[in-house]
Amino acid sequence: MPVLIRGLMLAQALALSAAPLMVFAGGIIGAQLHPDPRFATLPVAAMVSGTALAALPAARLAARLGRKTLFLLGMLLGAVSALGAALAFNAGQFWLFVASALLFGAVAAVVQQFRFAAMAAVPAAQAPVVASQLLLAGLVSAFLGPELTRLAQWFPQLGFTASFIGLSGLFVLAGLVLWLTMPATPAVDTQRLASGRSWPELLQQRGLLLAMAAGACGYGVMAYIMTATPLSMTQGMGFSLDEARWVIQSHIVAMFLPSLISGRLIRRFGGWWMIALGLVLMLVCVLVAWWDQTFVHYWAGLVLLGLAWNLLFVAGTAMLGQFHQPEEASRVQGVNDFLVFGAQAFAALASGAVVLLFGWHGLLLSALPLLLLLAVMLVRTPRSEVAAEVNA
Repeated sequence: MPVLIRGLMLAQALALSAAPLMVFAGGIIGAQLHPDPRFATLPVAAMVSGTALAALPAARLAARLGRKTLFLLGMLLGAVSALGAALAFNAGQFWLFVASALLFGAVAAVVQQFRFAAMAAVPAAQAPVVASQLLLAGLVSAFLGPELTRLAQWFPQLGFTASFIGLSGLFVLAGLVLWLTMPATPAVDTQRLASGRSWPELLQQRGLLLAMAAGACGYGVMAYIMTATPLSMTQGMGFSLDEARWVIQSHIVAMFLPSLISGRLIRRFGGWWMIALGLVLMLVCVLVAWWDQTFVHYWAGLVLLGLAWNLLFVAGTAMLGQFHQPEEASRVQGVNDFLVFGAQAFAALASGAVVLLFGWHGLLLSALPLLLLLAVMLVRTPRSEVAAEVNA
């Protein structure tokens, strides 16, 4: 494995620890800092929204500044944001904490550009494997982020202030890794950025539409069902927090562990077939979760959901490069990430209200139209068009 890929994997594992830390502790901190419980999850919502809002600017800045410069600036912003969150908790400033969470989301949008840097550094045939390898870093982040809360236990006089100081150190370490392992990347000429095909021409490629839809559908439906699961289990069915935590942890492992082989499967069978398999797994997930609300059905449904997400997201990412020229990359990648993380943000914000208003079965039913839309796009996209590499 090239040094650059190893460096990007390590830096991503460190930098993305902010997200699971916020998911784990953000609501608790929000409830402590604001007297109205309705505002408790606003910091988490701000982080998710920050990723969607920063997706397009991050892609443009990667082209204008060069990826290495952007990545180093992103890690600096992450370290400052973490210190801001520590200050906010220590001073009891709710809105400063929300602003810090929003910036965590912006940094996550920069980190999502890592996968494009990795794919650009290898031959096109290796792109699916590299894209899946980068996702393995998420498995480390998923456990490293919540572990930072132990610092609050070790330094009780500081509480969560210690956790965010520790997170700031992880961002600094990620920046050091990138500085040592990543070669300088030149900025793209402004005139070259303005060249290339127009959006109407680009969107005539059904394969490009399918690639974007796979990522957006995978992230949107995954976030929609995952976010509602703990609420449905604990408040709807009376399961304990430990049982809900085990289901979510199993889901996270199922999201990232298949990256050991999913890239090779995509390379062997093609993105079209892997999107088809991911779609089938997601439909089976809905069926299993609908069938009953026992612990086993929640657990099996969320594991299937994680597997489906991995295939859809990796296949969509790997296919994306087939349908744009180098001078079109920043535009296509930026719009793709805006759609993907915009879908995640909307789904995460809507799922709680939907499950409380319409119940678990109502939530599952409301996810079906998006899956059916992806199925129609899949059927209408010839496999031969997906296999043809535009920039080969």
